[in-house]
Amino acid sequence: MTSLITLLLAAGILLLGNGMQTTLITVRANMEGMSPTFIGAMGTVYFAGYMLGALMAPGLIGRVGHIRVFAALAAITSCAALLLVLYVNPYAWLAIRLVMGFGASALFTVIESWLNGVSTNANRGKVMSAYGMVDIATTTAAQFMLPPLGPGGFTSFAVMAMLMALSLVPIALSPATQPAPEDTSSFNIGKVWRISPLAFVACIGIGLTNSAFRTIGPLYASAIGLDLNQLALFMGAGIGGGAALQIPFGWLSDHFDRRKVLMVATLGASVASLAVSLLPSDSPNLVYGGIFLFGAFSVPLYSLAAAHAADFAKPSQYAALAAGLLFTYAVGSMIGPLVAATAVEAFGPPALFRYI
Repeated sequence: MTSLITLLLAAGILLLGNGMQTTLITVRANMEGMSPTFIGAMGTVYFAGYMLGALMAPGLIGRVGHIRVFAALAAITSCAALLLVLYVNPYAWLAIRLVMGFGASALFTVIESWLNGVSTNANRGKVMSAYGMVDIATTTAAQFMLPPLGPGGFTSFAVMAMLMALSLVPIALSPATQPAPEDTSSFNIGKVWRISPLAFVACIGIGLTNSAFRTIGPLYASAIGLDLNQLALFMGAGIGGGAALQIPFGWLSDHFDRRKVLMVATLGASVASLAVSLLPSDSPNLVYGGIFLFGAFSVPLYSLAAAHAADFAKPSQYAALAAGLLFTYAVGSMIGPLVAATAVEAFGPPALFRYI
């Protein structure tokens, strides 16, 4: 229990800082005159770094342990966040986003493999749903921090960096024991496919769509005439909507076939996204309602896929599995923002949700 509370606290602080970055960077890049396609490319580069982090994290964890990897990467990502505002240059931002993607992926690999280590097949759905709820609550809160802090100056970037650095405090000071070292020398993506083909493919699809919403969603909101406060509400509804069904889906997946629960959530997310693409842009309340339903079904998808895969893994495979699923998510996420941005530029804002 101590390990779980410590992990969720560290994850919450990290996700609060990390949750600011996509919306903040998209809004600031738009203010700096960067094109939608270039903003989409920054999302692609971020997830290229994410993919590298997923590849390298298990080896790092195997060599120096979960705690040291978490501490090192939290420091690197907080420094990268400050570099964004110290050097506002489109091509510099591409390189910085690559580093931030690498750091985020490795940090989430540490957290998710550790969570799998402290859970069992009987409660894994609930544990991963609790982690998902922390993600939802903090990432939603991060959207509402943007209007008072403002995207145009130094403050938002400084707060983001401080939160990322502070996330290592619960891990470093906790008496909880980290998982035993894992054998990661033979890690390869083929093993993830053999453990769970369904989770492998699901995470690619989740990456293709989730990353498009997180990266291009703020552009969609701006394009339909929402101001900064309304934009925060729009993104908060899309992410926070997951709170409505995260715990129920987790409970259902512990009591019924996880595959069927995953199929229901996927269908709901698809229908809600189609509905949003058809809503009139001059009716923001309808848009908020539609995006809330989209979030309610789409946000729990990753937790469901990860819990399903972990059911078939050995304890010594948890770090490699967490990294492998993040890798497949990153593959989809490299493609999603660029395709969605191109669609929005060519066909207008509703094309984002038609693509999703």
